[in-house]
Amino acid sequence: MNRSIRVISIIVISGIIILLLWRFSNIVFYLIAALVLSLIGRPIVNFFNSIKIKNYRLPNLISTIITILLIILFFIIAVWIFIPLVANQAEIISRIDFNSLSNSLESTLRNFENALVEYKLIGKDESIKQMIQQQLISFVNFSSFSKLFSSLIGATGSIFLAIFSIFFITFFFIKDANIVNNMIDAIIPIKHEQEFRNVIKQTKHLLSRYFIGISIEVITMIILLSLGLTIFGVQNALLIGFLGGLLNIIPYLGPIIGAIIGSLIAVSNILSYGQYHEIVGIILLVCGVFAGANLIDNIVLQPLIYSSSVKAHPIEIYVVLLIAGSLAGVPGMILAIPSYTVLRIIAKEFFSQYKIIRHLTRNI
Repeated sequence: MNRSIRVISIIVISGIIILLLWRFSNIVFYLIAALVLSLIGRPIVNFFNSIKIKNYRLPNLISTIITILLIILFFIIAVWIFIPLVANQAEIISRIDFNSLSNSLESTLRNFENALVEYKLIGKDESIKQMIQQQLISFVNFSSFSKLFSSLIGATGSIFLAIFSIFFITFFFIKDANIVNNMIDAIIPIKHEQEFRNVIKQTKHLLSRYFIGISIEVITMIILLSLGLTIFGVQNALLIGFLGGLLNIIPYLGPIIGAIIGSLIAVSNILSYGQYHEIVGIILLVCGVFAGANLIDNIVLQPLIYSSSVKAHPIEIYVVLLIAGSLAGVPGMILAIPSYTVLRIIAKEFFSQYKIIRHLTRNI
């Protein structure tokens, strides 16, 4: 009877927690983002705290403020670089002469149209050329861009609230390294306090190394892609490299999505100059640069990040990513490695009596 009541209580409490997490998902996002930034910022704070000039050390508060300012400065520089690149790309797209483009592809479109009519996929009075023209013109219509900017302006308040909340929480997470420990102590039974303290300590250590590694990987990929594309004379190479590096956060799919978006940007650039005969060549060039950069990423960067920071075998990581991707798609793949790391640490502390747990956590 007591066991049944306990099981029901656990189910009810779990359901309430899940409901609260869903209801206040934006706050949960702020907390997760702040936690990630604090894990990245903690080594920087430790560095400033270790600086000693004669008998004077920087107070922890000053070290924390400097670290927060450095993180904010990094994001400001990134936005300052990124926004003009996007504006420039929008201006390039607006220069494309779609009438000239459709005329140059008329013969190919006619053959394609005849095939569609033959298989009764479209009517004889329908024109693929006109349909494509209308879609492309509506896509780059300045009214569409104005609507987009209006939406962004409307969301400005929410964006600033999110940014302020994340950095405000990050400040206290970094300043008070024991804040999570104190929260855990308030809800965890005394007999399990030490195990949870060990979990938190190990989680902070491994995830801090992981997120720093991911940050280095993203920056390295941005540099590699931008340099490679610049060397081959691709216009707006920095924008393509920037997007490609950020998308690299998504395991396996990220580089493919990045190469597709990069190819579209590069194609739009040459179309604005009417160089229609170079479309295939520019696509192959962009894909080649992405392939080369990701070869370096797979051989050098990822083994260092995944194997060294989270201490898991590459095959183990691959299986976890496949499972996470099938269950939760792209968000699941992004969160898979940090979540798996935390689960392994918890399993080691509480279930080390099982052989499979000892095997999976032997390197932690």
